[in-house]
Amino acid sequence: MNNRRVLVVGGLGCASVLFISLMVVPIFFGASQFLFGGGGGGLGGCTDTSQAGVQPAAANDAKSIPADYLTLYKKAGQDYGLPWNLLAGIGKVETDHGRDPHTGVKSGENYAGAGGPMQFLQATWNTFGVDGNKDKKKDRYNPADAIPSAAAYLKHNGAPTRTRTAIFQYNHSWGYVDLVLSWAKRYATGGFTAVQADGAICSDNSALGQVANAIVAKAIQFAMAQRGKPYVWGATGPDSFDCSGLVQAAYRAVGVSIPRTTFDQWPFGVKIGKGKEQPGDLVFFNSGPNSGPGHPGHVGMVIGGGKMVVARCTACSPAIGVFPYNRSDLAGFTRPLANPSAQKQLAQG
Repeated sequence: MNNRRVLVVGGLGCASVLFISLMVVPIFFGASQFLFGGGGGGLGGCTDTSQAGVQPAAANDAKSIPADYLTLYKKAGQDYGLPWNLLAGIGKVETDHGRDPHTGVKSGENYAGAGGPMQFLQATWNTFGVDGNKDKKKDRYNPADAIPSAAAYLKHNGAPTRTRTAIFQYNHSWGYVDLVLSWAKRYATGGFTAVQADGAICSDNSALGQVANAIVAKAIQFAMAQRGKPYVWGATGPDSFDCSGLVQAAYRAVGVSIPRTTFDQWPFGVKIGKGKEQPGDLVFFNSGPNSGPGHPGHVGMVIGGGKMVVARCTACSPAIGVFPYNRSDLAGFTRPLANPSAQKQLAQG
C-alpha cells in the first residue's frame, strides 16, 4: 500500500525568540517529533505505558506469516522494545511479508520510489537503515535488514508509547494506521491494544514523590499539571504556555517571581554544574534564532532522573510533556531559588 504525502509543519520556539521553522516532511517518511495528539495532561489523567513494549504471544493468524519473517519480526521487536506484531502488521500491509510480486519489493522501486519488503524510500533508508544480519551491508531489499530498520524508524517516531503517531509517520494515512493495527491485533493473542500517550505518562509522576523540598515539589507539580496543554508562543497560561512562560508560572505558583523570557531567566538563577542539577532547577538549550553560548533560547524544568517538564513547540506532540534533557544543544543549568531576590520573596511570603 502506498499513500504518500508531502507535509509542511511549522513550529514556534519560546518567548525569548519567535522561532519559526518550516519543515518539509519527505514523501512516505517524515520528521519524527512533530504532529498529532494532545490532551489528557494533569496528574490524574495519565497513560500507563509500562506494558507498551511487551511482546505478545502469536495467535493462529500469525501462522500465515513466512517463518523467516516471523522470526525477524520477533527479534526486531525484542531488540527495539516494541511489539513484534506492529512490524508484522506493516509488513503485511506493505508487501504481504515480501510476497507481493510487483516492482519495488524484490528489486527496483514502486511509483513512489519505495523499495524492499518494508517499503523504504532511499533517502529514508540512508538515515534509518541498519545492518540487521551483521554482514557489513545495509540492504533495503533484505528482510534481515529492512525489518529491524522499520523497528528503528517506528522507535524514532515514538513507538511503542505513541504507536498511532509512529505508524502515521510510516505512511501518512489514518486509514493505513487502522489497517496496520487491525493486522497487528489479528497476529497477537490477548486482545492487543496499541498504546498512544499524547499527554501525561503515569510513570513520570513518580518524580514528584522523590522531591524533598516542599516548595520545589509544588513548582514541579504545577508544571506537570500542564502536560497535554497547547504550546502558544508568548503564552503564560492558564490554557497554554510557551517554554519560559511555563517555568515562570510554575515559580509564580510558589510565590516566586522570575523573569519572563528565556534570555532573562538564564542570568537570573545561580549557575549549576552538569551532574549537580536538582529537581526544580532550570535547564537551558542553545535552540532557535539568536541562541548561542551564553545566550540560550529554550528552557525546561528539571524533575529528576535526567528528565525535564517542558513546553516544546506548537506542532510538537505532546506540546507540553516530560522528556530527557541530555541532548547535543544543552547549554547548562541554573537554580532560581538560589537567587537572593527569590530567597527574599520566600522569606516575605
